[in-house]
Amino acid sequence: MSAPRRTGLLCALAVTAAALPAAPVHAAPPAPALHFGACPASVPDPPAPDRVECAALHVPLDRSHPDGKQLRLAISRVRASGPASERRGVLLVNPGGPGGPGLAYAVTKRAKLPERVRRSYDVIGFDPRGTGHSAPADCGPMGGLFDSPGPDPVPVGRTAEKAYLNGLRGTADDCARGVKDALPYLSTTETARDMDAIRAALGERRIGFLGVSYGSYLGAAYAARYPHRVGRMVLDSVVGPWGWYDFDLRQSRALVRQRAVFFAWAARSAQRFGLGADGAAVRAAYQRVRDGLARHPVNGFGPAEFDRTVYRALGRTERWAGLADGLRSYLRDGTVGPLRPAEPFDGAASRTYEAANRTVKCADGPAPAPSRVLADIRRMRRLDPQPVLTGMEASACAYWHHRPAHPTPLGSPQAPPVLLIASAHDPVTPVEGARALQRRLPGSRLVTLHDDYSHGVFASRGNSCVDGAAAAYLVDGRVPRTDVHCAGPGLPTP
Repeated sequence: MSAPRRTGLLCALAVTAAALPAAPVHAAPPAPALHFGACPASVPDPPAPDRVECAALHVPLDRSHPDGKQLRLAISRVRASGPASERRGVLLVNPGGPGGPGLAYAVTKRAKLPERVRRSYDVIGFDPRGTGHSAPADCGPMGGLFDSPGPDPVPVGRTAEKAYLNGLRGTADDCARGVKDALPYLSTTETARDMDAIRAALGERRIGFLGVSYGSYLGAAYAARYPHRVGRMVLDSVVGPWGWYDFDLRQSRALVRQRAVFFAWAARSAQRFGLGADGAAVRAAYQRVRDGLARHPVNGFGPAEFDRTVYRALGRTERWAGLADGLRSYLRDGTVGPLRPAEPFDGAASRTYEAANRTVKCADGPAPAPSRVLADIRRMRRLDPQPVLTGMEASACAYWHHRPAHPTPLGSPQAPPVLLIASAHDPVTPVEGARALQRRLPGSRLVTLHDDYSHGVFASRGNSCVDGAAAAYLVDGRVPRTDVHCAGPGLPTP
């Protein structure tokens, strides 16, 4: 059950008429160059009478050599459920990452979209290059990342710091051996170009897009390169327009702030969780768990595995009770079952995700020096002696074998107004990223869900204010006159 909603914030849904170019209202375009058929077994079926269909599109690995090596992109589609008179075109969707596949997302995300949106758009999913069924990246052992238990991800002292850097170097070397000549081309810019190839193959003049988390970064890259081909674009849980390493640092600081909120939250239910009656006591219990696992991992579950569990839990408040229960279980009987993820970290899908994640981040812009990586870790440890560094994937770029000279261009003043959506206290993509990207997209509006602490907002948090504003924008082209402020649910009651 959620805490009572705040009433002081109102959903401002006033709109400016005709702020967006009218989306075409017509029958489906002529048959595209894609041949749709059956999907892989990993793609679920939507409820009848809707159905999902899949296709493949071949694109050049390196577009400067269009007749060279080709990549096969996997694409999915669920057609609009309304009549042709309601159709607004196609809505490409991306779930995030970088490294996340999106083939099934056309079904799973579409099921949560407002009905008006489902009636109006063909929802298009795709596995970006390097992920899922689209030439998946393979970095092999990846510098020991998949060792069980893994090395402590927070190095303390010169010996541990040297081992940490050696792990980053090993990751870079493994990816160079595994990804080979594709290393420079598994980038956000190239994926944006793939999106435009999908648009063309579908016979659409403009593209509608819904990108969540990294998907917002991908959408901003598309807007930078193809501003006049942007239709209605919703960017949710926005990655700020910074280099990946700088973004990772911001995220790490936000995670420490969020963890303090979690400690205080668990303390308010001391009888339920048994971790202490104030935030300091809960933090001490948390530290006892991590220290114990560092000394004596339990069946391959050590500090690296623990930090990954914490990282995942902090981003969604519905996972907080499970984290608190897991801490209590370890302290009571030394078990880690409640802390262990359902899917193994060293499984095939996880290996592809982690390989694609580093490859994309390191292909997107300049890298930090190894000395800066260590200096920033020491700085983080001065801010908090036990930081959460799990999301610092771009640190591996310090040793990367491909060195891009320029950062990925993001946003454009030539693009039509975009709708940005953010949770006020999201630690995974802090809200300041949405505000910074908004400045690169003039005329765009930001919808903020206040009193909310989770990652992923539109058609995710069940907030009628957010979902209504996004649906009005996508279906009717109504851009709010000003930024929109929606009342959030507050912290959950255990």
